[in-house]
Amino acid sequence: MRAIDIKQPGPPDVLQLCERPVPDLKAGEVLIRVHAAGINRPDVLQRLGHYPVPPGASDLPGLEVAGEIVGGDLAGSTFHQGDMVCALVQGGGYAEYCAAPLQQCLPVPAGLSPLEAASLPENFFTVWSNVFERAHLSGNETLLVQGGTSGIGVSAIQLAAALGHRVFATAGSADKCRATESLGAERGIDYKTEDFVAVVKSLTDNKGVDVILDMVGGDYIPREIDCLADDGRIALIALLGGARANIDLGQVLRRRLTISGSTLRPRPVAFKGAIAARLRDKVWPLIEEGKIRPVIFKTFPLEQAAQAHALMESSTHIGKIMLQVL
Repeated sequence: MRAIDIKQPGPPDVLQLCERPVPDLKAGEVLIRVHAAGINRPDVLQRLGHYPVPPGASDLPGLEVAGEIVGGDLAGSTFHQGDMVCALVQGGGYAEYCAAPLQQCLPVPAGLSPLEAASLPENFFTVWSNVFERAHLSGNETLLVQGGTSGIGVSAIQLAAALGHRVFATAGSADKCRATESLGAERGIDYKTEDFVAVVKSLTDNKGVDVILDMVGGDYIPREIDCLADDGRIALIALLGGARANIDLGQVLRRRLTISGSTLRPRPVAFKGAIAARLRDKVWPLIEEGKIRPVIFKTFPLEQAAQAHALMESSTHIGKIMLQVL
């Protein structure tokens, strides 16, 4: 099969088209003939040598795919050979065939193409597990999304808004801020020209927000603490701004704040399978009703994975960058 290999850590051009054997299946896995795969920030980190491959996972990049089930043991499941699915995987998505845990597969939502479906798993598994299960966004609570035009950002905005929450989002330009508002954010905040703490407080009668989805870390953390309502929660999912922060623990104590972090890739199949079941029950209907839509910025053929990574690193995109494989 054709696949994209990381020849050595480095810039985008280390991604090279290669020939690999079709992957062998482990117990509980299915073989997917890949139609499309998503590009994600962890792929870039892996290419740079900063995101080690979990033991037993494919060394090929790619954490989400959509395509046709062409092999594997489907006994006891609702899937059949030939079904079109999308799946969260630990690696191997940049290829014509990919092994995926059956528990981490979801049907392609009605009305969506395989390309659109491939844009869903990494983002919605991450958003659901961190915003709604780890940070417990509920009731009439408010959410601030940092990086609102990233793949994660556009998913979080749409899902929280569809579930009735007030959402605010940061982005790096006026156009990107307007894009977040078109997706359901009440206010896009230009982090280059505005103080998101002041803006959020002005919009919440000085209360602050209940939950922050943060992929920045670093010096954003003390500002986010100032931005939280009492009993507020920060869900940290990446460290684009650095791994260290100087924070006021007195606020954490006095105002009962919570800072939590998680990464999805190394979690066990059973954990991710449970998230898949909740997505199918609670989120897939919203997608099929048109209340949430895939946001795809640009699609590249498999052999142009390097160009796709260069675009990801430019941060000029709004939504997902995709690879068309079939």
